[in-house]
Amino acid sequence: ATDQDTKPTLPEGTHAYGKLILFGEHFVVYKVPALVGAVSAYTDCNVEFLDKDNMNGAAGTGGLEIVDNRPAVPNYKVKKAEEGKQAIGLVLDHFGLNPKERPMKLTFGGDLCAVSGIGASAAQVVALARGLSLALPKEMTEEEINAAGYEGEKGYHGTPSGIDNTAATFGGVLRFQRTDGDPIFIKKKITEPIRIVYASTGITASTTTVVGDVKAKKEADEEWFDGLLQKYVTLVGKGEKAIDEGDLATLGKLMDENHALCQELTVSCQELDDLVLAARAAGAIGAKMSGTGRGGLMLALTPTPEIQDQVAAALEKIAPQVWKTTFA
Repeated sequence: ATDQDTKPTLPEGTHAYGKLILFGEHFVVYKVPALVGAVSAYTDCNVEFLDKDNMNGAAGTGGLEIVDNRPAVPNYKVKKAEEGKQAIGLVLDHFGLNPKERPMKLTFGGDLCAVSGIGASAAQVVALARGLSLALPKEMTEEEINAAGYEGEKGYHGTPSGIDNTAATFGGVLRFQRTDGDPIFIKKKITEPIRIVYASTGITASTTTVVGDVKAKKEADEEWFDGLLQKYVTLVGKGEKAIDEGDLATLGKLMDENHALCQELTVSCQELDDLVLAARAAGAIGAKMSGTGRGGLMLALTPTPEIQDQVAAALEKIAPQVWKTTFA
């Protein structure tokens, strides 16, 4: 398992973090709070403006050359290629840049493995916003970087919640809530280190498709959805209290409950459920799917470094990729 320990400092240069949703996938879209933790692994981006007479790789692509050196699970970049181009285009539009008039080369790298559920798309567009800010140069606040990232996320997610780009920009553990205006987010103080193991199913899911499915189910049976939403609102309130108090045992139980709600929403799948059960059997005090679902990632809460290693070792036997991170 790869160690990815979260540093509580803000990123420098063009770093944009990956994220894990602790509570609230899918429900967050409907303006209730979610809790999200940024992992320490990041995407970065180098932006190089090119001379029109010397465009090299940008010549046949409308003045835009994209070099994607990010580590990724198999097929992720292929499946997400079209959405990625749209997302990059939206960020460039936000900055008022047209590659046909001002050719450029974008190089993406870093150590964040692109996998469904980790917020790789948000990390990519936030890193791009940071890279453009440096290359232009244009002084930007963190809020402005976040806003540019949100615009890019529309290419991947249609109507993004904003949670991924906010975690990618600010790092740490955040309480996030959409409103009719700007989203509200509060950085949480962590009293007890939250040690996490997270693992990939190896399946890349389309967030737009899964969110659309959930919306259709909600519209077909509002009463059923409202029942789940109310259960979730109670649960996330208790989850936030457990984080504030450093009560990991309660936090773990609530993660288990959140996974059960995701199962009722039909966004889990056999592969996720198998990893969740294996993590619990190996000593995790809570485990759940994280992110879009129907593939992607799950995470497990482990109370000590020893149990963190133990759970990681158990998951490595059945998952294509396993990582460790700590929110501190």
